[in-house]
Amino acid sequence: MKKPILVVMAAGMGSRYGGLKQIDPVGSAGEAILDYSLFDARQAGFETVVFIIKHEIEQDFKQTVGARVAASGMEIRYAYQQLEDLPAGFAAPQGRTKPWGTAHAIRAARQAIDAPFAVINADDYYGPHGFKEIYSYLSAQDGAPGEYAMVGFLLRNTLSENGYVSRGVCSVSPEGYLDEVVERTRIETDPAAPGAARFTLDDGATWQPLAGETLVSMNLWGFGPDFLDAIDAHFAAFLQTALAQNPLKAEYYLPSVVSAMLEEGTARVRVLSSPDRWYGITYHEDKPTVQAAIAQKTAAGEYPAPLWG
Repeated sequence: MKKPILVVMAAGMGSRYGGLKQIDPVGSAGEAILDYSLFDARQAGFETVVFIIKHEIEQDFKQTVGARVAASGMEIRYAYQQLEDLPAGFAAPQGRTKPWGTAHAIRAARQAIDAPFAVINADDYYGPHGFKEIYSYLSAQDGAPGEYAMVGFLLRNTLSENGYVSRGVCSVSPEGYLDEVVERTRIETDPAAPGAARFTLDDGATWQPLAGETLVSMNLWGFGPDFLDAIDAHFAAFLQTALAQNPLKAEYYLPSVVSAMLEEGTARVRVLSSPDRWYGITYHEDKPTVQAAIAQKTAAGEYPAPLWG
């Protein structure tokens, strides 16, 4: 079996953040959040990385993160997520400008993925523990179709102090497998319950509580190459509904594909866990918090400075 590879979803421009947050520096030598994830992944054993980007950011990305990682000795592959990359018989609707979400991003990398792979977001700091867990899992697999994994994080460790976040809320079986993951697109700290959270659906007025110990997905997944076939198999059905009901904003999420496979009985997902604190830049106001956390970790010897030496 080929060694596991890392797939990084970096095509989003960060609409709430207002800029190209994937390459926004947070380290003392200009490192982005993604640099620290790649460093942790390399320490865990990953030697190949696939960056999923858009052609519009290609030059900036390659000259910053791409150049730094290339100097580390990791093999780099690029894939490009574009709105028009759709199955035969479908066309992008007039007026839509953004691609089709995280599952669509992985589909865009189908020519670059030839081994078991882990998936991460480019703008999330996961900490080293999750990368060790997912690399160990993928390395131990025999390539059996439908045998996947997810690293879950405690919800309280993933909230922003500056606004709402989107998280995949997980239900786990007593045997340690994922029963269900539900995408909640508006979760925030509960002002009436310190350490807890709450979420709303669409109206922004009716809220439901979520315990801080709730396990959530941060899109740190482990898949076999067969997962690419599953993405294709469900994409046409998604597009038929999306183009009829919400053609300009509907998104094809990774958790949606996983959930469909769980319902079909064609996959099972081992739930791993990480105690690490998540950091991310969803809003401009998040950046000082991330910079302070990275500085503290560097001072404690968890990371060298400069990161890539």
